[in-house]
Amino acid sequence: MKKEVFIDNFRNAFGNYELPIAFWYSDKPVSTPQKTAGCFIAYLKSAREGEFVSLDENTISCRGGKVYTGYTEATPSLHNFVSEKERYKVTSDLVSQFINDLKISSKSERFLNFVSIDKVENFEDIEGLIFFATPDVLSGLVSWVLFDTNSPDAVSAPFGSGCSSMIAQTVVENQNNGHRSFLGLFDPSVRPHVESNILTLSIPMSRFKKLYYTFNESCLQGTHAWKKVKQRIENGI
Repeated sequence: MKKEVFIDNFRNAFGNYELPIAFWYSDKPVSTPQKTAGCFIAYLKSAREGEFVSLDENTISCRGGKVYTGYTEATPSLHNFVSEKERYKVTSDLVSQFINDLKISSKSERFLNFVSIDKVENFEDIEGLIFFATPDVLSGLVSWVLFDTNSPDAVSAPFGSGCSSMIAQTVVENQNNGHRSFLGLFDPSVRPHVESNILTLSIPMSRFKKLYYTFNESCLQGTHAWKKVKQRIENGI
């Protein structure tokens, strides 16, 4: 797989719409980690704009963010917070079960890095790609992901915070050589940190390795319907 080929294909399909960001873990940071205040998703705007962003156990301030990036284990107080304060689950036991079922592996003493794919050298060691998408762009991406499969969970929208769907789910899926991609940013707590018309689609590299070869076969290249949508994307409508 060549990143330049995928970028060219993406540009042909989506025009100058922003490229996805890649994320991966490493023993050394690619930029100096900066302390975040609250949800770290807000800090990914820099990565979307082409800057390298590195985070670690000490710079992520959100308790949930530390859990879903593998830096710490969830505590009963977090389960209670999600259930009783945020009211995202009817009981704290459901929160605990959700996190336990994820089976997030420890990433302590490692760095979590993000950057637009045009800045990575290649796709080696990448955990997944995150597309920040408007409804029209998401329409094209989901059509592409579903092109070669009838699996009912090929595109999943599981419960969880923004970092859960974007990072934790994607990393676990990649480690398991899975086929699911994940819609995200439905969590009301993360919505103020992104544009009002943006959701994410996160694709683990285990799935992208197959999707890379189907992009130009899908509806995204030259079909009558997609040309209409592409024009609207390019016009910013």
